[in-house]
Amino acid sequence: MTDRPRWGARAAFRGWRARRPFWGGLLLALAGGEILLTEKASLKVVMHIGMQGVAGYLLPTLMALLGLLILFNPTQRLFYSITGVLLSLGSWVTSNLGGFFIGLLLGVTGSCLAFGWLPDQEPRVSRRRRRTQAKAAAHAPAAGAEGAEGLPA
Repeated sequence: MTDRPRWGARAAFRGWRARRPFWGGLLLALAGGEILLTEKASLKVVMHIGMQGVAGYLLPTLMALLGLLILFNPTQRLFYSITGVLLSLGSWVTSNLGGFFIGLLLGVTGSCLAFGWLPDQEPRVSRRRRRTQAKAAAHAPAAGAEGAEGLPA
């Protein structure tokens, strides 16, 4: 048997998610997928129309790819997020108003979340845990009033 504690799948995923801008990458990838789903023209029509039609498929595909890159390569998140914002804004012109504004807003929001993520932040402490720590700290001085060495006076 091993000495280290065994993690469940949920705890392992939570640890993986905490080390990267998860929500930013996920929103950017979903934005690319949503914009791709709003495209209705077949590939034959797109090739016949020309570069404008190809851009309608190229930009959301790159958005989805950038979202996945943010998830799996978070060290380059600044470049990926700036490129994601530019592609999201470009999808307004090329892809049905950015997937009828839903994909555009998801892409910009996800890119901004990825850009603002800081890798070395302390994990957030829940409100319940802060309350219990404050109560424990409030009761701790009353227990230490017995004497200087912890013995009754």
